[in-house]
Amino acid sequence: MSPLTILRIEKLKTFGNVAGSDDHVTRNRETPNADPTKDNIRLIGGEDNRPLEEIVKEKISTLKHRPRKDAVLCTEMFLSASPEYFRPHDPSMSGHWSNERMQQWARASCDWLVENYGDKCVRAELHLDESTPHIHAYIVPLNDKTNRVSHDAMFGGRGGQGRKKLSQLQDSYASALAPLGIQRGVKGSKATHTKVKEYYQAVNSEPFTAVWENYQLAPLPLEPARAYVARIQQSDDFQTINHQLADRAFMAQQLSRAEQRALDSEKERQRLEKQVQLLESTSQLRDLPLEDVAWELGLNHDHERWKGHGHIINIDGSKFYDFSPEQQKGGGGAIDLVMHVQGCNFTEAIAWLHDRFGEAGAERAAIAHARKMNSEIIQTQARPQFQLPVENQGYWPAVSNYLTHQRGIPQDFVQLLHSKGLVYADDQQNAVFVMRNLDNQPNGAFLRGTRGDNNTFKGYQKGTSRRNSWFHFQFGDQKNATVEKVVLCKSPIDAVSFAMLEHQIRGDVPPTRTMYMAVDDIKSLPIEELRLIPHVQVAFGNDSAGQAAAGRVLELLPQSKPLNCTASDWNQQLLDYWQQLRQQQQQQQQDDELSL
Repeated sequence: MSPLTILRIEKLKTFGNVAGSDDHVTRNRETPNADPTKDNIRLIGGEDNRPLEEIVKEKISTLKHRPRKDAVLCTEMFLSASPEYFRPHDPSMSGHWSNERMQQWARASCDWLVENYGDKCVRAELHLDESTPHIHAYIVPLNDKTNRVSHDAMFGGRGGQGRKKLSQLQDSYASALAPLGIQRGVKGSKATHTKVKEYYQAVNSEPFTAVWENYQLAPLPLEPARAYVARIQQSDDFQTINHQLADRAFMAQQLSRAEQRALDSEKERQRLEKQVQLLESTSQLRDLPLEDVAWELGLNHDHERWKGHGHIINIDGSKFYDFSPEQQKGGGGAIDLVMHVQGCNFTEAIAWLHDRFGEAGAERAAIAHARKMNSEIIQTQARPQFQLPVENQGYWPAVSNYLTHQRGIPQDFVQLLHSKGLVYADDQQNAVFVMRNLDNQPNGAFLRGTRGDNNTFKGYQKGTSRRNSWFHFQFGDQKNATVEKVVLCKSPIDAVSFAMLEHQIRGDVPPTRTMYMAVDDIKSLPIEELRLIPHVQVAFGNDSAGQAAAGRVLELLPQSKPLNCTASDWNQQLLDYWQQLRQQQQQQQQDDELSL
């Protein structure tokens, strides 16, 4: 199979993270799987032997704006290729490779880092002391336009736009290694890398052994060789192993064919994507050529400049600059050029272009202008920061009382959520359920009214990011264990109610880490993250809307399973549970009194 590119990135959000990564990469801490007899090579930053933490701090100190508390200070990039490239004759020969191939790959990777990140890539270390050569590169994500550190602007954040940027990054690296015969992996593949901990567990586990308790393996006295072989071959255990080996060989063959088909499909996708880009570059989506606009404006082309009407304009692709003493001004795009030379406003420029280039020409110019403005706004405008409602501690007893007595949530759990900052009271006596992204950054809040007996108010705090924040909490196993099960509910109160029914009341503490998440619409599902969870339970309720939503989740997440409650929703089922418990206790009390 053709060798594939490997590229992964990791966010380093604190200087402690930077220092810890530096210690690992520079081998200042013990690395069990590294060969101490082999030397690593610094490809970038070799002239600066200071700790990486100091270099990153110095780089950030040049900015006008200090990083936000949750900012990514440095991005660690891992670059490599699959073993088939480094040792084509035997990929399984761990720790061995062709030096010529390794040097070609390292040179191409280093050139790609310099071309794409320049001096923002402060260090790149080539590791040769492990099974396969790889590079650890450190990039300080400086945004020159906003004068801030911005990992999202350089590499993309969560959501579709972030995945698009990461996909483009993979495409770019694969393009740089293509001359070496290294291809990009399948776009959108859900394949994951074995974790180091899981790898060592697999290596150190006992190998499979066949147990022949009631069978004589040694030849019998005077038993002929043919009879011995026939006797062994007729054994049920022998036949079972034969079948298993045959099945394994068949599955390996099928997997190899499937991988090859996937790679062929990926090649076709890349070819079609390039074709689409070529078509777009020559289609009506491109701006009008500025030379044609300058000609229509009555300017004369003289010594590489366009002159006339007091202007001396140089055109460079989609940009222009006026060198005349009275102007000394630049811009970009057909509309800006018309406004500059004609001295008109935006609408007048559109009308002029329509007169000279027709409706299609005016549309091309307008679309290009809108794209340029959109790009400038995205790059320069600071993101609006979500603000949680102001807490009013004086109303908390009333909100706590509502959740406990009207909603049936145990008092100790209400206080636990409150102590963790996941629910509190605002100035309107609303229960504020804090919504966070999967990195636990608050990006929204769901409000539930608690005033009066018939209060039905509910809604979202202004500025809430419904696609990137959810009310969620975790139970089970160790606190820092990986989440292996997610339960989806339609509201924060339903999520809490389900958790109480499942664990607190029944005492069924989950053996695996479980997340309970409130999702009120399919559009807000974190699909990519949930696809990595082995067990997803959908508890949206029994109404038609809930059942329809559960069916849609099943289409998107085949591993999900619907859960139906016996009441109208999980909170009502919790209240019914308490009612039945009280009735049982009353009946038991009456029975005890009669027995006396």
